[in-house]
Amino acid sequence: MSSGVTSSPAVRRVFDWRLRFGLLSLVWGFSFLFMKVGTESFAPFQVTLGRLVFGTAVVAAAMAVKRERLPRGAWTWVHLGVAGFLLNALPFSLFAFSELTIPSSLAGICNATSPLWGMALSLVALSEDRPTRRRVAGLGIGFLGVLTVLGVWQGFHGLDVTGTALALLASLSYPVGWIYVRRTLAGSRHSHLSLTGAQLGLATVQLAVVTPLFTSMPTSFPAMPLLAVVALGTLGTGLAFLIQYDLVAEVGPTTAQMVTYFTPVIATAAGVALLGESLSWSTPVGAAIVLAGAALTQTRPGAAIGTTEPARRARERAKAIT
Repeated sequence: MSSGVTSSPAVRRVFDWRLRFGLLSLVWGFSFLFMKVGTESFAPFQVTLGRLVFGTAVVAAAMAVKRERLPRGAWTWVHLGVAGFLLNALPFSLFAFSELTIPSSLAGICNATSPLWGMALSLVALSEDRPTRRRVAGLGIGFLGVLTVLGVWQGFHGLDVTGTALALLASLSYPVGWIYVRRTLAGSRHSHLSLTGAQLGLATVQLAVVTPLFTSMPTSFPAMPLLAVVALGTLGTGLAFLIQYDLVAEVGPTTAQMVTYFTPVIATAAGVALLGESLSWSTPVGAAIVLAGAALTQTRPGAAIGTTEPARRARERAKAIT
């Protein structure tokens, strides 16, 4: 799907893409702290529902400003419903449940394994992603980093296995969703903004149905947890989605997706500095190994001689996925 979310030249001159890249890193890094604070007073499903409601509102407002219409076609909506589940409802909920028992910093580090899962799955599901020695090595190094973070030599002593498994499953859900989107919605005539608005809306409906079945109405709405949920939705979902697609449109998906490598660093720093979370030596060391492996899995063969930069970016935009 080619990106339909672009910013005006004036905006790009004022806000260089590097500034927007840094803002996106901060927003996504702090999202794990927001979830942790939110789950102190609200059930995980409630945190996720609030996140989706506020995130959808931001994207809907952007659609109204740009006069974007919702997608048409029954099958398009079916595919967007599945995408909303795999890319939003499911991982957001799993991360929220995981942070009931694990630090936000660990959840952020688990999120960094998403490129590793994506590479492993794409080798099977996407014929255009061929294995190379470097990418296979990156996959092995990345999972070695995961084992380091988990402290496998200690027999996972002191680790909440359930919470960590939920966070890793959330990270796995993203590439599954990306692959599904590439197989079903690639080449859609609708813009990214239109598709994203519909996708988030459908994910919101899914949580609106599920949440009342498994939770009861909160008896109070403490200020800090409530503000955390609002920030999680408006910044960590709505604004973040708009910035991400704007970056993809300007610098291509390869550069834009490098935000994945900064998010766990910020999540860890925020958790330790603001929430007082403990940090053993294996966590940052393992995170560094995970990021190194993830970076290797994202490498591509060098461009052919005579290939122009605009052509390369055009191909990247054509392969961009939600």
